Amino acid sequence: MSFNKEELIQKVNEAITELRPFLEADGGDMEFVELTDEGVVKVRLLGACSDCSMSLMTLKAGLEEAVKKIAPEIKSVEAVNLPTLA
Repeated sequence: MSFNKEELIQKVNEAITELRPFLEADGGDMEFVELTDEGVVKVRLLGACSDCSMSLMTLKAGLEEAVKKIAPEIKSVEAVNLPTLA
């Protein structure tokens, strides 16, 4: 996949910044970890988000949708500290 990594990372961080007030209102937060060459964004969930039962929904319906709107090159968003669902 060919894309401008620095530009996409900036867009991802902007999306996180827009979601941050909602996350912080519930005692949580998230931080950008990496953008893989395959177009997968990896984030770390912090505070209450790291063990909240709604974290996966926040990640997929919140951040992933916001990121895909401004950066359609992104394939998905994953949390490095959430167990994967099989």
